[in-house]
Amino acid sequence: MESSDLLKIIQGIPKAELHLHIEGSFEPELMFEIAKRNNIALEYDSIESIKKAYKFNNLQEFLDIYYTGAQVLIHEQDFFDLTWAYLTKVHSQNVVHVEIFFDPQTHTDRGVGFDVVINGITRALEKANQELNISYKLIMSYLRHLSEEEAFKTLESSLPYKHLIDGVGLDSSEKGNPPSKFVNVFKASANQGYKLVAHAGEEGPADYIWEALDLLKVVRVDHGNRCLDDDTLVQRLIEENIPLTLCPLSNVELKVIQKMEDHPVVKMLDRGILATIHSDDPAYFGGYMNENYYETAKALNLNRDQLMQLAINAFEASWLTREAKENHISEVKNYFNTLNIE
Repeated sequence: MESSDLLKIIQGIPKAELHLHIEGSFEPELMFEIAKRNNIALEYDSIESIKKAYKFNNLQEFLDIYYTGAQVLIHEQDFFDLTWAYLTKVHSQNVVHVEIFFDPQTHTDRGVGFDVVINGITRALEKANQELNISYKLIMSYLRHLSEEEAFKTLESSLPYKHLIDGVGLDSSEKGNPPSKFVNVFKASANQGYKLVAHAGEEGPADYIWEALDLLKVVRVDHGNRCLDDDTLVQRLIEENIPLTLCPLSNVELKVIQKMEDHPVVKMLDRGILATIHSDDPAYFGGYMNENYYETAKALNLNRDQLMQLAINAFEASWLTREAKENHISEVKNYFNTLNIE
């Protein structure tokens, strides 16, 4: 298939994004604009110099620059602008449903109020729902390099805004910070009615995926690449229909895999795992949803059925109502039925 044809096909697919860190959608141009507005000096002298810094050898190197960028976010309008920029971008790529992460501790530890963060983000999500017809869920992530005690403080801070938050997640530096470190706060979060997800098996081992399932009781695993190291785990994921939210461009940039041709998503689909594709931190990793679909399809030679399955899986894995899922899945199937491809 010609590249232009593939791009056109991917553009038309109705898509759901389930693994997106809103702070990771911070494009350099907007970062400079907000830094200037807030009178904050960045350590980079130009947009180009920031982009040159977006070359990472591992997850930690990325996180260092990610947290640096987040420092310029201070006011509610900043969080609104950040979120709105992401939503307008994905709207142009035919993303119709998003379930996005935000990292309150990245901001509250700098003295920015929890209310400032969540009000800015939700104002943009609501505007996108009304004006762009994008449905949404919001997931509050605990930073795993910090203590469980700190996570409990974040849980406490979230309670007045519980009606705005659908779930909690676990992100940041995986190595040396197993899911088991957060058993108590995940249990407490579930008691508050939050759905549970966690990053596991990106840089960490398959054991971390077991911990996320057995100890944290997650309903979805973010990344999960390393599940293929353990056949018993694969069977568990299939039997319980546990979704994996994979991020191909992120995996290449952070050296989780060496090249896109190594990506495990086709093996996962072939095994019957509910595998999905998302962008993770698109400003830093070279692409949003369409770019992730395109680079994966090109490298792995995805066929029509595999592309359709990935799109369907994302709606299936979402937290939408059954009725909304079925409507979107019908739209995906109808779209692919109009295409003349194998």
